[in-house]
Amino acid sequence: MDFIKFKIMKTKMKFILMLICLIAVSEIHAQSIAVAPIKTFGLFTNSTTATRLTQLELVKLNKYAVLDKFDINELADPEKFDSCFGKTCLVEYGKTLGTDFIVSGNIDGLGDKIVVNLKIIDVKNEEVAKNKSVEFDNQEHELQRMIGIVLELMHDLTPEPETMKRLAYKNEVIVSNNVDRINNSGPRMGVAYTVGDLNEFMVRDEKQGGLDIAPVVSNLGYQWEGQYVGTENFSALVECLVMFTGLEQGKFIPSISLLNGYRFGKGGWEFAFGPSFSLAKYSKGFFAVDGTFGAQGKFWNSNEFFQAGYSDASFAETGDEWGKYLDTRGNVSLATRWIIGFGRTFQSGALNVPVNLFYSSQKGGGMLGLSVGFNIVRTKKNINSK
Repeated sequence: MDFIKFKIMKTKMKFILMLICLIAVSEIHAQSIAVAPIKTFGLFTNSTTATRLTQLELVKLNKYAVLDKFDINELADPEKFDSCFGKTCLVEYGKTLGTDFIVSGNIDGLGDKIVVNLKIIDVKNEEVAKNKSVEFDNQEHELQRMIGIVLELMHDLTPEPETMKRLAYKNEVIVSNNVDRINNSGPRMGVAYTVGDLNEFMVRDEKQGGLDIAPVVSNLGYQWEGQYVGTENFSALVECLVMFTGLEQGKFIPSISLLNGYRFGKGGWEFAFGPSFSLAKYSKGFFAVDGTFGAQGKFWNSNEFFQAGYSDASFAETGDEWGKYLDTRGNVSLATRWIIGFGRTFQSGALNVPVNLFYSSQKGGGMLGLSVGFNIVRTKKNINSK
């Protein structure tokens, strides 16, 4: 029994020694590989750094004897092969280095993505052994991991899923591509006609608290807009307009509007709505409709009424009702309106010309008008950018 055990142990030792020898021999005769210059475009990372990162990731694969830059400099003139990217040149480079394989490729920064394209040349057979191109999200600080993923995929290895997911280029239809996006931020000008109580306030005599101007007024201002959803044929927008009304008639009436807008199709049709805010003066009073307390149609605020010696009792005889009216002699308060607009953006090259009809509604009246703007498209910006 002891003799049999001894023979078994001896056989195991021989097997282990043979395995160690085979591993050592395979390491000694591992196929060699070198990295030719990796071309970069549209990145801060230069070609030298990209080449070095590729060498580091090849070493991690543990499949080749990787020549480092010192080995390469001893065997070949780096300047001679500095622009070596074609197969014929790479084969010559590989033969000069005496290597089995040589890696080349390019890494391009294209807008919101980075494309890593690598190929491995079989020097002996003078052919492309492996070739792989992968698109990544534009996270240049993760360039080494991107190169590592491409090399793993070239050798049928599975990259770490979470890293792959985090670096993947998300080629989404909504938001990310920014296809045919129109940004109409720019100056606005237009004209509007007032109706209802607002019209009455515009034409009312200054002595009665009116503006005493024509009911047709100009609008001049600026619009800012941001896109929060966008596809090729639809955009959802948030818009901010600062407008000044009546400047041509010596009046300064500012307002600010916050709108939610939608733009449809390649024709640039759009629809927007939202609140508008401004400051205005109001008084409590009434309009004399029968001439009892003055000329018919005259606006009486409460101060005028009581200063004229009238009382609540005498006012009640007329049947008129007190109300809150626009009055330049009154107290300042916040005025709100609701704006609805519809229009189209006309395009000519880089020039956008938005034309919109709008109605600004308030209690008892409003303003109907036409607005025109313009802007020049210089660059397209991604709304996901930080």
